[in-house]
Amino acid sequence: MSEDAAVVDLEALEDAARAKLDTMSYDYFAGGADREETLADNVAAWSRYAILPHILRGVSSVSTTVELFGRTLTGPHLVAPLGYLRLAHEDGEREMARGAAAAGTVLCVSTMATTPLEEVAAAIPDAPKWFQLYVHRDRDLTADLVHRAEAAGYEALVFTVDLPVVGRRLRDVRNRFRLPDGLEMANMKAPVPELDGSGLDAYADDALDAGITFSDIGWLRDLTPLPVIVKGVLRPDDADAAVRAGAAGIIVSNHGGRQLDTSIATADALGPVVAAVDRRVPVLVDGGIRSGTDTVKALAMGAAAVMLGRPVLWGLVTGGSGGVGEVLDGFRADLERAMALSGAASIDELTDDLVR
Repeated sequence: MSEDAAVVDLEALEDAARAKLDTMSYDYFAGGADREETLADNVAAWSRYAILPHILRGVSSVSTTVELFGRTLTGPHLVAPLGYLRLAHEDGEREMARGAAAAGTVLCVSTMATTPLEEVAAAIPDAPKWFQLYVHRDRDLTADLVHRAEAAGYEALVFTVDLPVVGRRLRDVRNRFRLPDGLEMANMKAPVPELDGSGLDAYADDALDAGITFSDIGWLRDLTPLPVIVKGVLRPDDADAAVRAGAAGIIVSNHGGRQLDTSIATADALGPVVAAVDRRVPVLVDGGIRSGTDTVKALAMGAAAVMLGRPVLWGLVTGGSGGVGEVLDGFRADLERAMALSGAASIDELTDDLVR
């Protein structure tokens, strides 16, 4: 067990973050779509699965190390793409990057970052980093983003496919969400317009390409040698089609409950997607993971790794890079404990017979 990491009280951490943020910013990060049923079910769904632990398996030493796309990581907890991080911390994306790098894991940088992707990469030149991509109607702009990411040292593209339009995020509509003066979508140099409702809706409707299809996986592969990981998959038939179209990985995700409300929780979607992919490429999952036991379940169900969003975000708000690192280290320590109690000394011993 790690002696230098303590499990973080995530509810208290969110409360502390909420106290530091204005209402518009907190609601942007915390909120979901419509009645927020999927937002809540993402967390609840992991509790619907039970662990059947082994005994007498020799767990005096537990390793959480994973190999993913040519990188050895200290654990299976990656940082999910999160937009507009300078709403959370004055040096948002760079501080998130430093925290992820210190914890020995992958940072996924959002297209909607408030710091240019090159500056984020420069903050962690030797650490693993991926770039999350929205395909814009302006395909030259999209291609430029891809080439910039490759030149800056990003090691994979995360092609987010579940945002043909923005889900109805009522908190953002009520707050008329917009970036405050002094912040911008730094990768596009285009401000979010302030219109009725949410400015994010207006930007997405105007700029993002709702006409993307499976053929765009091949289009991206033709642009770059970087692996293209498809994020936003919930159905096994879509997962199979994405792999056949050239995806190098799949991320089971419902956009943190922020898109289609009442869509399936990611814990419930994971198993069928893993079966459909049939080990051809790695499958990752995000959404509602709040503990080491949640992580054990995800890995035992076939995920190669998990992605954390709001927990690390609250760490950034309250403690900058140190807060991010504390959350990630706490998750790893909690995973070590859960693995030992499950009778698994390494990640590859987390097999599907452990979960029902």
